[in-house]
Amino acid sequence: MRIVQIIDSLEAGGAERMAVNYANALAKKIEFSALVTTRKEGVLKSQIYAEVPYLFLGKKKRIDVKAVFRLRKFIKNNKVDIVHAHSSSFFIAVLVKLTFPKVKIIWHDHYGISQDLTFRKSLGLKYGSVFFKGSIAVNSSLKKWAESYLLCSKVVYFPNFISNIFQLNDKIELKGIEGKRIICVANLRPQKNHKLLIEVAGVMKKKFPDWTFHLFGKDFEDDYSRGIKRHIKKLKLEENIFFYGTIQNISSVLKQCDIAVLTSLSEGLPLAVLEYGLHQMPVVSTNVGEISKIITSDREGFLVESNNVDQFTNALIKFIENKSHRNVVGQRLKNKIKLNFSEESITNEYILWLNSLIYSH
Repeated sequence: MRIVQIIDSLEAGGAERMAVNYANALAKKIEFSALVTTRKEGVLKSQIYAEVPYLFLGKKKRIDVKAVFRLRKFIKNNKVDIVHAHSSSFFIAVLVKLTFPKVKIIWHDHYGISQDLTFRKSLGLKYGSVFFKGSIAVNSSLKKWAESYLLCSKVVYFPNFISNIFQLNDKIELKGIEGKRIICVANLRPQKNHKLLIEVAGVMKKKFPDWTFHLFGKDFEDDYSRGIKRHIKKLKLEENIFFYGTIQNISSVLKQCDIAVLTSLSEGLPLAVLEYGLHQMPVVSTNVGEISKIITSDREGFLVESNNVDQFTNALIKFIENKSHRNVVGQRLKNKIKLNFSEESITNEYILWLNSLIYSH
């Protein structure tokens, strides 16, 4: 089996990280596993294993003929039989297939705003899906959507998985007091709803002034970002909430924190929660997307209603006031993730699915 993962960038987003995870994990299991980035490189480039062949296309426009033929050449030279295209990279995969019909396309849907898919329409994707051999959805809502909308009948649900944690030598020093840190790993996007986090931090400042919030994720320096920072200033929380931007060594900072949170309005199956759990962290999250498949009861963490400041604050307080409870809950979540969302179990299922799809006849 010879597979190439295709992704548009290597910035620190969920789809990008899964493309890297798949390429790395498959390198140990199949004959050839490569990764191609179409438009932009980024921080995840350093996390690609040495044994994974890598190509950057430097695509400049939507239809970039040079990029298409560079990709075609890479696929042909390396005898690739399956192109695994993530998110919008399906477009270049389809263009390559038009010039090289024998290659097979698998599309991976990482769409994050899956609370309401009624209005999700893309004619390019719909007609492009004629050329898909199969499609992977990262949650059950996306699977149902694909089955009703795409012109591809072979749709499967595979949850995201966490790759082995990268242990980098550099240690990032966090602000705040050791033993009293709350972490949130989420890019600064509206769907991540940092406003709820700020409101919660405002209440927490009055009750537990020593506890601080530490935010990691890409800052797009847009209206949303500026609005968040204005809100922090307005509530005088500059010494309670700290931004660090995108970092590679998320393992290092998780180890320095005590509680992990996610305040999103919508999600698929977020890698952040899987990472929290793998680091044995107690988690408070809004109950959106597939998070309830990871945290199924209060024994594994707390799920609260979206945008409910009181519920979120009360859940945090329960963890703050009971360290032994935090440890027990964190351990339970870690066990659950290792059992159900491991690289090994999901890549084995993936290979079986590909075999049944492509090589069974």
